[in-house]
Amino acid sequence: MSKHKFTRACAALALTLVAGSSLAAEKKLTVGVADALTGGGAVYGLPQANAVKMAAEEINAAGGIKAGPDIYKIDVIAYDDKANPTEATNAVRKLIDRDGVKYILGFCCSGSTSAVASFIGNEKAVMLVGNAAERSITTKKIPNLVRTRPPADYTGQAAGTFIARKGQKRIAVLGALDVGFYAQYVDSVEREIKKVGGEIIAREVFSLKDRDMTPQLTKIRGLNPDAILVVGYVEPAAFVYRQAVELGMNIPRYGFTSGSEEQFLRVTTSEQMEGVWDLRPTELTLLSASKNGVAYHANYTKKYNASPSPSSPYAYDQLYALKAAIEAAGTAENTEAVAKALRNLAVPPQVVMQYQPVDGKMFDVNGQAYTSNGAFQWQKGKWVFVEDLPSDSKAYSQFLSTLK
Repeated sequence: MSKHKFTRACAALALTLVAGSSLAAEKKLTVGVADALTGGGAVYGLPQANAVKMAAEEINAAGGIKAGPDIYKIDVIAYDDKANPTEATNAVRKLIDRDGVKYILGFCCSGSTSAVASFIGNEKAVMLVGNAAERSITTKKIPNLVRTRPPADYTGQAAGTFIARKGQKRIAVLGALDVGFYAQYVDSVEREIKKVGGEIIAREVFSLKDRDMTPQLTKIRGLNPDAILVVGYVEPAAFVYRQAVELGMNIPRYGFTSGSEEQFLRVTTSEQMEGVWDLRPTELTLLSASKNGVAYHANYTKKYNASPSPSSPYAYDQLYALKAAIEAAGTAENTEAVAKALRNLAVPPQVVMQYQPVDGKMFDVNGQAYTSNGAFQWQKGKWVFVEDLPSDSKAYSQFLSTLK
């Protein structure tokens, strides 16, 4: 063999070896989604699942997740937990035991999420919680669990301050008060309005499946309140807003729902919604959105032919936080190292929600992230961001650390 032929052969062999090593280094990372894909909780869970899938496609298109010498492309498996604790437990057990999944995302609803949180600390898996707002999920200080949405009472305190500043003193509450995080929100509101001499004069309850709230509203109307506070899932809350107008209750209406315009307009009209306040974390609303938020809204709408729910980016942000943590840890196999990396993570530049870092980190020592809180008002067919609500993430983090 001539010298030139030998050189070309060696070069060809080297290229083959490089190509082979590149192919060998590209791996698949399966992430699981457990969320409410059907039923009443699907207004939150389905958009979250869609958001994870969209983020996975974006990350894969950009080259995947680089962990040490390996590059991972993401594959998503999603199971329906129906916002039910038993279904959620079964879904997560299937993801871990049958599918071998190490990273589980989603979790829109607190009851089902709390059921999984009760055992996830014993697993070699990492759980990233989205919209579920029950405070106890992060008071347990589970090392392999983080949450992107702040607890309900963190937001309730800011909402109570806002309502107190509006001057309404006698507030009637109607909502899903048998759900822990809604009750915690209302308790925080009450503490703040009491500081200015206000009071909650009624606490009426509806369930997820209720559609006729006229008995509760009629009772509230008889008490002649200054305002009504509605806390609960989107669809029953929309019926409350509609039926309050139909009953001639011309008083300020405040809420804690995180629903999109499309979700409300399936039940009520824009005219019946006019003037309603939603006092919630600063979630996705275009008039308050960052550049990332505007792009997310456009991409989601194009992909799914529907606008995303305001709370859906909690799950989208989960996957970008996980990507950053895996890359920082240099491994996708060692879940303990990834969990530690999450606790030391700065806010990734790709996220949509407007996080308030604690000591420069996205998640505090409890595994809890915080967003700012905002006052949104329905104006001429849209949720309009009006103002920031006072929020102190570091002070709340210190308080959360004292709880068990």
